[in-house]
Amino acid sequence: MNETIPLSERPAVRDRLSTRIIASSVVALVVVLSMIVWTLWLSWQLEGAGGAINDAGSLRMRANLVAVELAKMHVLPGGVHAQRARDQITIQDGILAQLARGNPARPLFLPADPAVLAQMDEVLRIWRQDMTPTALKAIEGAGSDAYLRVLPEFVFQADKLVRMIEADSSSKTSLLRLSQSVLIVIACIGTLTMIYLLYLWIIFPVLRLGEGLRRMAAREFRVRLPVDTHDEFGALATGFNKMADELEGLYGDLEARVVEKTAQLAAQNRELGALYDMAAFLNQPNEIEEMCRGFLDRVMRQFNAGGGTIRTLDPTGENLNMVVSRGLSDAHGRAEHCMKADGCFCGAATRSGGLFIQDVHNIPVPDQFQCSEEGFRGLAVFRIQAQKEVLGSYSLHFVHKLAFSADERHLLETLGQHLGVALENRRLSAQARQLAMVQERSLMAQGLHDSIAQSLNFLNLQLQLLDQAAARSDLAEINGLVPLLRAGVDESYQDVRELLGNFRSRLGQGDLLSAVEATVSRFRRQSGIEMMLITDGLAGAPLPPEQQLQVLFILQEALSNVRKHSHASRVEIKIENRHDFRLYVSDDGVGYDPEEVASRTDEHFGRRIMHERAQRMQASLELQARPGGGASVTLLLPASARQAA
Repeated sequence: MNETIPLSERPAVRDRLSTRIIASSVVALVVVLSMIVWTLWLSWQLEGAGGAINDAGSLRMRANLVAVELAKMHVLPGGVHAQRARDQITIQDGILAQLARGNPARPLFLPADPAVLAQMDEVLRIWRQDMTPTALKAIEGAGSDAYLRVLPEFVFQADKLVRMIEADSSSKTSLLRLSQSVLIVIACIGTLTMIYLLYLWIIFPVLRLGEGLRRMAAREFRVRLPVDTHDEFGALATGFNKMADELEGLYGDLEARVVEKTAQLAAQNRELGALYDMAAFLNQPNEIEEMCRGFLDRVMRQFNAGGGTIRTLDPTGENLNMVVSRGLSDAHGRAEHCMKADGCFCGAATRSGGLFIQDVHNIPVPDQFQCSEEGFRGLAVFRIQAQKEVLGSYSLHFVHKLAFSADERHLLETLGQHLGVALENRRLSAQARQLAMVQERSLMAQGLHDSIAQSLNFLNLQLQLLDQAAARSDLAEINGLVPLLRAGVDESYQDVRELLGNFRSRLGQGDLLSAVEATVSRFRRQSGIEMMLITDGLAGAPLPPEQQLQVLFILQEALSNVRKHSHASRVEIKIENRHDFRLYVSDDGVGYDPEEVASRTDEHFGRRIMHERAQRMQASLELQARPGGGASVTLLLPASARQAA
């Protein structure tokens, strides 16, 4: 989360590091620019003085040229030399005028020295008052002697002007060099000063802050930074010190917190270990009494209890029956083997939840309460429940005062829930076994009724007829009844052997093919009927043993019907185990009329048994037949109904 720094903690504008850096940079810039402007001005002055020296030096040459032209006029008379003399005078007037007023564009100007300006006035006066009039007169024919007499003075004054300008330029050149030297010194000093200031203002505070962070990373939480400025680094140092204060406070009791957390983790690991050990034990296939005894032993050992009991509610919910007791006397077990649910602390905990008694001697207890008489002072009772159903309670007895933490109480309550789930699973498993036994007995009874009972009924009728024939001494009828009795006994014997073989059938994973082959071989041997078994090797995923057993029972029942009713000479069996599982049994016997069989009141129980077994494995069973055309049985187990093997 971004937090805004309070205004009171921000440095003032005048104290900010940025203000100082900008101010020092501006001062350095002003000084440097001033020196540069000064040196540029000196250079410009020197350049103008150089132009003035050139023009002032040309004054002497122009004056001498005028004298030369005047002299040529006397030697070679003519107007050409006179005109040249006038041109030189005009050029000289222009040079003097330009020297007097200056020309910044060239540049050209005289130094602002009063002596130089006075000398310039003197040179100008001599030229205009002495030199120019005498030259003009000489051009007109007066002669050049007068001009030549004043020429040396003019040359002298012009030379003096040049020397004065040169002297001024020399002084300005020295001043320019001095200024450049000063600029170099200023640049060096300014650079060193800026380096020092940057080190003092930025580098040193950063190094000091980095050192503080390094020591802080080394867990020296007592380190503090000095706050000797009011700029940004001062604010950083203040923030660092506040952070150090907070970290020192946080880590001050870190060791105690680590010890406390380690103890908590150790306790949680013990609780998890106890829960895991208890869950692993309760999942073992032990009997209820042995399971309760092992549960109680582990809980007592975990919490150093001197005794304990496990009690369950009877179906009415009024009485508590003791399942096991540990560490208690036989008299205690006999006295409290069966108690009213509202007559003891265990019953109170069963109805209202956990109960904790630190010292039983400090509370009024029932007369029949045995715990205090056996030296126990502390008592803790917890519910045994599965989901929302309360199954009973278990108690722990202690020779010392009871002192449980909230975590330990929660663990004991959780253990009670684990025991409740285990007891409920045992009850559900027993009910499932009982239901499976009832269903199997029902199928067994139907099989007996369909086979042996009918055979015995037939034998009973034949015996009655035999008894009547014997009473009449009808030997012929007796001789006719005896083969029927022998055939009935043989049929009953075959049915018994077949039923016993079916009841002994047990399959493991992948044993279906071998069991089918054994059944077919036995049927071929007993009936003498030609058998054809066609399979794909059952290469697909195997069926679980329960579904394999149901398939085998349906096959045995179908073959039993073939043997009893079909009068077939050939039976074909096809088994396919692919995406779906399919069993097909057909014979070439006499067949039957499905409508006629369905309308009979004495329906054949074999058909019903096969349908019930198919429904149990969520498969479909189809029976087809026609009189004189044989019969077939098709069992189809779709992939959606296959169970994992």
